[in-house]
Amino acid sequence: MPEPRTAAARSSLGAVTAFLRSSWRTLTAMRTALILLFLLAVAAIPGALLPQRSLNEGNVNDYIAENGWLGETYDKLQLFDVFSSWWFTAIYVLLFVSLVGCLTPRCFELVRQLRTPPPLTPRNLSRLPHHAAYRTAAPPEQAADQVRRELKGRVRRNDGDGRVPGTIELSSERGYAREVGNIVFHFGLLALLIMFAAGKFVYAEGMRVIIANEESPAFCNTTPSAYDAFRAGLLVDGTDLEQFCIKIEDFRADYLPNGQAEMFTSNVRYTEEVTTTDPDTWESFQMRVNHPLRIGSTRVYLQGHGFAPTFTVTFPNGETRTDTQHWQPTELQTFLSSGIMRFDPPAGLYPDLAERREQQIAVQGLFAPTASFDGTILSSRFPRMDDPAVAIDVYQGDAGLDTGRPQSVFSLDSDLIESGALERQARVNLMPGESTTLPDGTEVRFDGAEEFINIQVSEDPTQIWVGVSAAVMMAGLVLSLMVRRRRIWARVSVDDDNVTRVELGGLAKTDRSGWGSEFDELRDRLVATAAVTPVPPGSTLPDRADSEHTATSRGTTGDDPRKDDTR
Repeated sequence: MPEPRTAAARSSLGAVTAFLRSSWRTLTAMRTALILLFLLAVAAIPGALLPQRSLNEGNVNDYIAENGWLGETYDKLQLFDVFSSWWFTAIYVLLFVSLVGCLTPRCFELVRQLRTPPPLTPRNLSRLPHHAAYRTAAPPEQAADQVRRELKGRVRRNDGDGRVPGTIELSSERGYAREVGNIVFHFGLLALLIMFAAGKFVYAEGMRVIIANEESPAFCNTTPSAYDAFRAGLLVDGTDLEQFCIKIEDFRADYLPNGQAEMFTSNVRYTEEVTTTDPDTWESFQMRVNHPLRIGSTRVYLQGHGFAPTFTVTFPNGETRTDTQHWQPTELQTFLSSGIMRFDPPAGLYPDLAERREQQIAVQGLFAPTASFDGTILSSRFPRMDDPAVAIDVYQGDAGLDTGRPQSVFSLDSDLIESGALERQARVNLMPGESTTLPDGTEVRFDGAEEFINIQVSEDPTQIWVGVSAAVMMAGLVLSLMVRRRRIWARVSVDDDNVTRVELGGLAKTDRSGWGSEFDELRDRLVATAAVTPVPPGSTLPDRADSEHTATSRGTTGDDPRKDDTR
């Protein structure tokens, strides 16, 4: 009884082994690697078309709210987290494994080919796509040495022991650099994938909004808490950031007459000595769009800009509160912006905490850099700050300053307004210097606006290796496209008239396009060395020995593919 079970087990094991072997061969085939590379490119398309949670979770939530079930379906399919989704990671890993499994045997095969002598000279060289023959008065040894000097690459010589006895046969093979370039290209691609994956573990990226004037404090890249938004790889804890400080001195936006932005420029000062306290001693730099400040492996980008209105609130006891807060552009063509301000009353004005909470001031409205009014409705007609104005609602009550709950910096909590905790006291349009007074005597004045810039600080130690990998890829690709794998054979014999006869044959192993000129040049050099004159194709060699004649035969089909005759 044990025998049948053992046979069945062996049969099942063999079937599983055969399946795994077949699967591995399919996965490591170059065709599979190309398919996976194409799938990876297709899989990245949703990441470019849809908002990504890692970049802006607010945009993702807005998209889901606006599109209902479709947005929820996209979320379940991880289309808002494309580059961290399981299916994108699976394609990435399979491509990595496929490239490794494909390139490893190709490297061993290339080494084997380099160690293998070129193939023997075919019996009938006239069957090759490129063929030439000439007669010379030089002895066979001398003629063979002349051919050997002209041939390059790896040359194999057979003295009478080749395909045709009694002749000297030379075999030369060139173009191994083509396969080397092909392998280098794929290893460069593999290194690029590795660097991209490694970068996800060691990168750090933060964003900070800074008012663009000389009074604005310097920003120091010493801790993640210095950023308005910060994200980093799994191996980054924020304690080993590139140490530097940067101070924004100004900002200039150049526009075309139609309002289209032409260039953004910001003059900054920076230092890598974070203990230095005098910005006047720091190095100067001009940041522009796509021209970041580079400090070590860190890049500081000028990513965007906007306007930050300044308001001063004068409370009934004469104390003032002044604040400048960046507002969010809602129309990128004219930079009409929206935002809010919150002001807490002075501590001594309302000793009771509950009463003080009910006297908070909130300002919400629109800012126009170049104001245009349609009645009382404010809009902006140009993105440059030529004639600023605001249209605001002023609220008094509980603005939620001390609730401990996270709140938007661009809009008030609608629940506070609907519940009556915040009551609107005024709705006005103000120009710089104008103010409005609330019923309790509180004055709210619009003082003007400053421009702010949004800088993005990106640190990725792998970026230099990404560039090196890309350069290696391009070098390998160019090498594989420029070099052709080809073989050249020569046979030196003595004919019936005791005259040395040299036959040449050439065959391109891969792409034959344009290779005939190289063979013709080789033939012409040999003919010139032998001091003979070519005979037109199709003519026959004379019966007598004559060093002034040659015969040339190039297949009538030119560079058409022909079978490599190595018999």
